[in-house]
Amino acid sequence: MLTMKDVIREGHPTLRETAKELTFPLTDEEKQLGEDMLIFLKNSQDPELAEKYELRGGVGLAAPQLNVAKRLIAVHVPSLNPEKEEASLSVVMVNPKIISHSVQDACLKDGEGCLSVDRDVPGYVVRHARATVTYQDLEGNSHKVKLKNYEAIVVQHEIDHLNGIMFYDHINEQNPFGVSSDVLILE
Repeated sequence: MLTMKDVIREGHPTLRETAKELTFPLTDEEKQLGEDMLIFLKNSQDPELAEKYELRGGVGLAAPQLNVAKRLIAVHVPSLNPEKEEASLSVVMVNPKIISHSVQDACLKDGEGCLSVDRDVPGYVVRHARATVTYQDLEGNSHKVKLKNYEAIVVQHEIDHLNGIMFYDHINEQNPFGVSSDVLILE
């Protein structure tokens, strides 16, 4: 089972590498890693398990954060509708690529955090409000998904990890909370 001890922190060189594409069929270890990453996210969002295993809550995790420089991410975004039990997006993506995106940009009102960053980094992280992403699942089946708002931001954050980019690289150093008037600020 993955825990916070498995997550490397900022300053580690793997976080700045460009991750390698995976080839199919995946090895048993690669498949297991993808499954373990998704389980970690689910556990981190369960208050009892998170406390028991000292997990920080997360909605996304990229293989480079586990010191594995491969193009593999897991995302588990809980439903914003309290009556819906299932997550709004729960997936392991192999070799994800943004193939198109909106002109409209967006950012989270409270900024972004990262399991690999143990400090608060204030500021708006401007990303595309909508993105179309292609990826393969662990069996090699191809998928295309259109994401918007929070889900789009989470997936873009994780894809950035595959390219050696940290969320705070997007923050304007001179004016961390300065954005143009057409940027959507999401609650």
